[in-house]
Amino acid sequence: MNDTGDRVNGHRRPGVGLRENESDTVNIHSELDQVLKTGPFHVALRAAIQARGLALHRIQHRLAERGIKVGVTSLSYWQQGNRRPARPESMRAVTALEQVLELPRDTLVRLLREAATAERPAAWSYRSLVDAADALQQLLAELRSPADGGVHTVLHLERVCIGARRELAARHSEQVVRAHRDGIERYVAIHYGDAGCDVSGVRVRAGENCRPGSVRRHGPTGLVAAELLFDRRLRVGDTHMFSYTFEDGTAGPSGEYVRGFSFGGGQYVLQAGFDMAAMPVRAQSFARTAPGARPTQTRELPLAGPHRTVHLAQQDVKPGLLGIAWEWA
Repeated sequence: MNDTGDRVNGHRRPGVGLRENESDTVNIHSELDQVLKTGPFHVALRAAIQARGLALHRIQHRLAERGIKVGVTSLSYWQQGNRRPARPESMRAVTALEQVLELPRDTLVRLLREAATAERPAAWSYRSLVDAADALQQLLAELRSPADGGVHTVLHLERVCIGARRELAARHSEQVVRAHRDGIERYVAIHYGDAGCDVSGVRVRAGENCRPGSVRRHGPTGLVAAELLFDRRLRVGDTHMFSYTFEDGTAGPSGEYVRGFSFGGGQYVLQAGFDMAAMPVRAQSFARTAPGARPTQTRELPLAGPHRTVHLAQQDVKPGLLGIAWEWA
């Protein structure tokens, strides 16, 4: 087809062949396609709303038709970047928004996940985890402690405290162990701080039925190994109940707490408590077969309630890792 449209300085004049409002529409959709790929979330959401020409109250109405309740104020905050959806019910609303705004599935959800990943607190790399395993063997050798310590855990109740700066402030343990060798008179407790942990600032407090012994620290991996001495020698089959606390607070924001188990058996309860000034928007328990492995057995943990805690409880623990992860707004 011949191009017969009028031109000015080599360019087609608006209104000839392509009307001016059609040109604006093409530009809007071109910009939308771009921001849907690059984000951030609030810019993509705002562009999608503009492209569809829907007022926020109309979007609210269409979400309600799908059984999703979201306020106009929340929608406004989301598109302005003042807040970001994170709670499970908000994420369901985002999925419904993709339908209302006629966007490809998971387009907005993907941008939210990428933002959460980019802002996730620093964590040890898999290489660091491997190095930590080597460092732990070194610390245990210095303390002349075998890998199993001569005892198996019957019950371990652990409370993790997250401070106002989102840091791992402390963790308190109450344990019951059973000896499988004669002559056991101590337990070696291990603390693995978050990335950036200053091991020189970590303090060990012996609680009931034990007293502090030698402490070894490994700065590069954030490991602290501490002896807890019993007041009696255990014989095979004897049980002992004791408690202790690691006070940390030296690292940056924390995003999860994980406990590793080299041997199976026993019960484990982990509670994570949060400062009133730093409440996460989501928490989830999980299991891993090994460091760096993909999380399995994930379960959402409700954060509602005045006590600001979540927990997991596991009977007949298997070798591997158990933990709780949380997300900040």
